[in-house]
Amino acid sequence: MSPRASARRRPATGAPAPTRAPAPTGAPAPLVTPDGRYLIVRGRLWRRADPSLPENTRRRLVAELMAARREVGRALRAGDEGALRAARRRVHEAKVALGERGPPWWRDGAPDENRRLVASTGYARWYDALCRGGAAVD
Repeated sequence: MSPRASARRRPATGAPAPTRAPAPTGAPAPLVTPDGRYLIVRGRLWRRADPSLPENTRRRLVAELMAARREVGRALRAGDEGALRAARRRVHEAKVALGERGPPWWRDGAPDENRRLVASTGYARWYDALCRGGAAVD
């Protein structure tokens, strides 16, 4: 089964409840790996922010990230290559500060599997078990 097809399947009732990250109202929350390191979106792992960040720091960095993403959009619409480079640099810097990019925020030596398909990582068995069980795995 392809990763995209398996991402649409939902674990059956009685399967262990997968951890979900908070989501905006009305949107399904992404699945979170058991160790809390990654979100799973369409069968791909995306590194989560460092949970040790103080809440006020996390909020400030998320606000910076969103502002930088809006700048990317403005620069794309304006066709301004210099502004686009600067905005993308700001996005990258905010993501590194959040722990979503750069060195992993965990210290147990586990590899960083950011942006990889779940099926090709150490989470494959866990994910496959959820998919076979039939519950929501976004």
